[in-house]
Amino acid sequence: MFVSTVYLPTVINERCLTFPPLPLPRRHLKMPKATKIPAVKHKFVVDYSRPAGDGVFDGTAFEKFLHDRIKVDNKTGNLGENVKILREGDKHITITANIALSKRYLKYLTKKFLKKNALRDWIRVVATSKDVYQLRFYNIAADEEDEE
Repeated sequence: MFVSTVYLPTVINERCLTFPPLPLPRRHLKMPKATKIPAVKHKFVVDYSRPAGDGVFDGTAFEKFLHDRIKVDNKTGNLGENVKILREGDKHITITANIALSKRYLKYLTKKFLKKNALRDWIRVVATSKDVYQLRFYNIAADEEDEE
């Protein structure tokens, strides 16, 4: 059903007529501001306690490698407050990101570090839970028994 609104002029004096203001179109109305969406927070852990226990893996070198190689906005060395890397002894490294950072990207960088240090033939990267990677040695003893 269509309802029309009639705007009648108001007489100020004999020569001047004024009309009441027209309502603003919808595009001119102020929209309520959207609530701020909380920042995406990811926390990943790379556990290297097994290789470090044998003295094969260097945790400080791995931490420096991640600092140098993680890209933020397509630039390396641009971590700022968005990505924090925390090494906890010779057990694991925790990466906390306030931006979109994939777990797969961390696996890629870990494998790249292992290849660079000639450890890729003996150590593999295994996902043990939703946000944890663990470095493990390949099971060479079982392979030797199969060959005999």
